[in-house]
Amino acid sequence: MQTGQAELDAFDRRILDELSRDGRVSVTDLARRIGLSKSPTQARLRRLEADGVITGYRAMLDPIRLGLDHVAFVEVKLSDTREAALSAFNAAVARVPEVEQAHMIASHFDYLLKVRTSDMAAYRRVLGEVISALPHVASTSTYVAMQAVKETGISDVT
Repeated sequence: MQTGQAELDAFDRRILDELSRDGRVSVTDLARRIGLSKSPTQARLRRLEADGVITGYRAMLDPIRLGLDHVAFVEVKLSDTREAALSAFNAAVARVPEVEQAHMIASHFDYLLKVRTSDMAAYRRVLGEVISALPHVASTSTYVAMQAVKETGISDVT
């Protein structure tokens, strides 16, 4: 499945729920947790992966322990919002490692970026030398996060 919403039944949703909590669970344990035998669980897991519902498995890292505790949200206004300009900006911002998230926004600005760095000096460098130099950037406005109250991915699909 490349586009559209996937058809998920209760077992699929339980698989996704379990994997969102423990991506390293064995197929045997996953099957036991959702109440199916191993073979149908494995077949469902392969289908969810093939359909693009499960896009990968990764370790969740603690950014604070990695020295990346400065988070800024950046409003970006572009000088041009035609499709070619948007595509150029999208491709360029996707290559900036400090940008954790980039969202096109329907507002008085065009994009909202979540930028994570080690400190304010590092953020100022990224903003001045990288983000401001991205294609078609006309202006930016920064909001610095003081504390992350909730910061998780999708964890409940039931």
